[in-house]
Amino acid sequence: MSGWETSAALPAIRLRARVNALVRAFFAERGVLEVETPVMSQAGNTEPNIASFALEFSGHVDAGARTRWLRTSPEYPLKRLLAAGIGDCYELGRVFRDGEAGGRHNPEFTMLEWYRVGWDHRRLADEAAGIVQAALALVGRQARVVATSYRQLYRDALGLDPMLADNATLRAALGDIAIDGEGLNRDDWLDLLMSHRIQPGFAPDQLLVLYDYPASQCMLARVRDSDGDALAPVPVAERFELFLGPLELANGYHELADAGEQRARFERELVERERRGDVLPPIDGHLLDALDNGFPACAGVALGVDRLLMAMLGTARIADVLAFDFARA
Repeated sequence: MSGWETSAALPAIRLRARVNALVRAFFAERGVLEVETPVMSQAGNTEPNIASFALEFSGHVDAGARTRWLRTSPEYPLKRLLAAGIGDCYELGRVFRDGEAGGRHNPEFTMLEWYRVGWDHRRLADEAAGIVQAALALVGRQARVVATSYRQLYRDALGLDPMLADNATLRAALGDIAIDGEGLNRDDWLDLLMSHRIQPGFAPDQLLVLYDYPASQCMLARVRDSDGDALAPVPVAERFELFLGPLELANGYHELADAGEQRARFERELVERERRGDVLPPIDGHLLDALDNGFPACAGVALGVDRLLMAMLGTARIADVLAFDFARA
């Protein structure tokens, strides 16, 4: 195959159009507004495990900062719209992440992100599962929905408590999987157990809703004081992820509305980025101002459309669902 030809077969490209139409019909029926937000921002993503693309603006300096960052998700401007009173909303569009190219990753990809005012993460997880089921129906497939907490999943799969086990216990649970543990923290070991020991065992016809993550993995989610465990209650992040078989499709939060706490989290992330020697993107002050202005109680979720298409077609290659992947762009 020569370089001008498509990465994906034409039926896959047509299926993407059907999925896009389904998304818009799904939300129109539920009164959720489609919006568009900037692709370039004055602020970058401070999350240590995500790298942003930066570019330089050559116009008049009155237009603001010359360095602009391509969005890694539309989350921050969507939250500004929520603070302005837009109500339930979604965006379907391209996002960009540097350094992510390979079998399951492309530096630019399509994300569906939406917010529901007055909802929590558990209710939104049900809706996220619903839209995935509707998409699967387009190709004559269905999946059995299973919901469990992060804590219970590790107990059932590995016989350990992820909230209380020490690093040595977590490392031992990897068994004979060889990992260089230099510089890894507790959450890194938990992530390795998920990706190497737990996820591969997920049934292909199972749609798993995994909720209530360790408080240390709160990201932009609220933290609840107790998970209600009968033996050893612990704080948890009101966050969920959605897996179809072993493939992670979506990540959602009961959204944090405290500007002071959000700033503190951003600053902790910058400290970690500095420790690693990574780029230090500017914090999004507009988002913090929006949170401080009166952000509504809500839940939000981001779903990878390319990942969903991969699952629908049963392929492990993201190139199979892209008209032109990174190598052909």
